[in-house]
Amino acid sequence: MDLTKQAIDIFQAALAAVQPAQLIGEQLRLVNGQLCIGEQRFELGRGKIYVIGAGKASAHMARALEGVLGEHIAAGLVTVKYGHRVPCRRVSIREAGHPLTDRAALEATAVILAMLQQCTAEDLVICLLSGGGSALLEQLPGEISLEALQETMRQLLACGATIHEINAVRKHLSRVKGGQLAQAVAPARCLSLIISDVIGDDLDVIASGPTAPDSSSFADALAVLEKYHLTENIPAAVLRHLRRGEAGKAAETGKPGDPVFAKVENVILGNNRRALAQAEAAAQRAGYRTLVLSSRIQGEAREVAKVLAAVVQEIAASGQPLSRPAALLFGGETTVTVRGKGKGGRNQELALAALLALEGLEAPYAFLSGGTDGTDGPTDAAGAVFGPAIWEQIRAKQLDPRAFLADNDAYHFFEPAGGLLKTGPTGTNVMDIGIVLLPG
Repeated sequence: MDLTKQAIDIFQAALAAVQPAQLIGEQLRLVNGQLCIGEQRFELGRGKIYVIGAGKASAHMARALEGVLGEHIAAGLVTVKYGHRVPCRRVSIREAGHPLTDRAALEATAVILAMLQQCTAEDLVICLLSGGGSALLEQLPGEISLEALQETMRQLLACGATIHEINAVRKHLSRVKGGQLAQAVAPARCLSLIISDVIGDDLDVIASGPTAPDSSSFADALAVLEKYHLTENIPAAVLRHLRRGEAGKAAETGKPGDPVFAKVENVILGNNRRALAQAEAAAQRAGYRTLVLSSRIQGEAREVAKVLAAVVQEIAASGQPLSRPAALLFGGETTVTVRGKGKGGRNQELALAALLALEGLEAPYAFLSGGTDGTDGPTDAAGAVFGPAIWEQIRAKQLDPRAFLADNDAYHFFEPAGGLLKTGPTGTNVMDIGIVLLPG
């Protein structure tokens, strides 16, 4: 039995459960001239339907939506990360930079905002949002340059801040995030269809909440920068803008109770829990007893890895908290504080740290950690997968895993060792999935 292949198969089953075609096909339908989703009903004959959006999954979402609405869509544009485009018939697809916003993202957002200016109170704007939308949908305040935003984001992404913290800053350096896109949609109705890539499915954090009320403030954004000691290093224009906002001299993001949100419906189509549920079902079909640890795993990747490895060792030694054959499943999003000069992402770093923590474990096992979008950090890998046999390659090629980990260089460790998990763009994005298999 190839345990690593079996772990990959279970990972692929999790991905299938959160594909946009699956989610939209299940949850949206046309009934008697109405677009129905859950208890919500939208009359289709009253005005035009426009489709906008941003995120790694938004092109796949647009194509699935076209399958439901077809010629009911008057026009549309969504922005995806470079390489994540799929052909659509009625919705234009643009590509732009991620995780750092680039000029292409600003230009695509300008086209979206121009499209919204023609909307009337009778129209329906369907906004397709998924992870990655924060970088791909952007209009900057006049005093903030693209270069200043990019430098601020570089520092935030490297300091170990959570996505909630990062997006609190992003929202206050933007004219579309934090509910401000909903203001641009008005007076039209807005239906946001969302694939969640954040812990807790917080609407104001996914893609920085362009159509949701924002719970954060300028003061919160400044507190994040202070927490990670960035106030002395970020561009002066950014710090000046945030302090002006804290003093009430710049407009806040959209807040709960704003009448603009009365015509907005935010609907989460899929999330990490759904993917984990399908992974669990696949593992059970393969004959494993299963335990889903959590869909909310977070913290420094290498520290989380030590805890996970301890659970795996306990299962192998005592059958607690789960007897073998055992499948341990987890989801969430860890962080990496970058101190080295290597290449990798949070899943590869977690996997490398787990490999070290599991050194010497004699029981057979497979360990997989992968990003559901198919991209782990700035790499072409989704993550990493390995079993005890990887140590043969480590010794044969004289690799020092501790040195690679110290340099945040998990990619260049797993590349020669044979452990990179490569899926290509998956069309979805619901954070990360982890799978550990221990046969009986």
